[in-house]
Amino acid sequence: MPTPDGPKWAERAAAMETAVVGRQLRRLWAIPATRLGVVAWPPTLSQRLFWRWHYWWQAHLLDCLTDAEIRSPDARRRAQARSLIRGHWLRNGGRWGNNYYDDIAWWALALQRAAPLIGPGRRFSRAADKAVKALSARLDAAWDDAAGGGIPWRRGDVFHNTPANGPAAILLARTGFLPRAAAIADWIDSRLLIADTGLIADGLLPAPETAEDQRGYRVDDTVYTYCQGVVLGAELELVSRNDAAPERIHRLVDAVATELATDNVIRSDGGGNGGLFPGILVRYLTDVAIELPVRSPADERCTATARELVLASARACWAGAAQAPHGPLVSADWAKPTTVPRRGGTGKVRGNAMVAASVEPQRDLSVQLSGWMLMESAARLTR
Repeated sequence: MPTPDGPKWAERAAAMETAVVGRQLRRLWAIPATRLGVVAWPPTLSQRLFWRWHYWWQAHLLDCLTDAEIRSPDARRRAQARSLIRGHWLRNGGRWGNNYYDDIAWWALALQRAAPLIGPGRRFSRAADKAVKALSARLDAAWDDAAGGGIPWRRGDVFHNTPANGPAAILLARTGFLPRAAAIADWIDSRLLIADTGLIADGLLPAPETAEDQRGYRVDDTVYTYCQGVVLGAELELVSRNDAAPERIHRLVDAVATELATDNVIRSDGGGNGGLFPGILVRYLTDVAIELPVRSPADERCTATARELVLASARACWAGAAQAPHGPLVSADWAKPTTVPRRGGTGKVRGNAMVAASVEPQRDLSVQLSGWMLMESAARLTR
């Protein structure tokens, strides 16, 4: 049912879209019909030239364009989405995937959601559909029985983490691999649930001499908002598609509200890769609030809590935004106001992953995409 706040949040989502697209969506190397998101604003020369481009950040940019298209269909945006997909493919060397299982799960999820934007019958649409199927099959085959289950972070790695397994489970549930999706969810619940808090830990590392269990692994119990979000998404898929019980969702939403929010405003995980983490949590909290079947008082409490976490975070984030060229610029910490950043001060990069924020984290595309996701989520909840 529409609410009085609906138009306000839709307008704010549109403002975030205008801001991010205007500041950071650019043609790749002057190639026609291509776009990529510049990874920081104001950008350095190397960032403008897409020397660093962050494969998985572009997936969330495509997801945001899909959110906006659902909110307000627009032919120009659909063209931007198609150009982004083409730019991603070209910048990735004419390939859809890479060696990182979390990366390919996010890109396949974004491609699948964006299919209506690409348009049926297009050659590129058919190629994207084949890519989703191929990437899903790769993730299914990556299940590691020798390590007691789970998918490693990347090909040949020994770190089995929630950031790879969570989005993989969501994708596999959506692409017909339900038994594998359920196995991943069960593995996360049995190996990575932190009993004291109800939150989900980051992952498992080999530790044969100091194992905390009898299988030669120790838990890295670092807590990220990202991990909670993807587990909510995976469990919701299993409730919707496999008639699973919703108790794990109830428990995790309660834990997020208790442990990861102050006055219902979700905490920050900084900039760099961490800039996307709270936005990922918000995306799947919103799905829970809208899609979880309400069959009991516990379901009702869960959906209400998820809804308030999103809307309280959106109110705080919007209140702390700065006015920059093209529109609002949000803070990396939604509970605090921000300022317009200066050029420079880029985060350190290792391999394919930015592991540190910019000196001013609000420069990072990841941070602004989380803010955009948050406003689109508030618009969904009040539509």
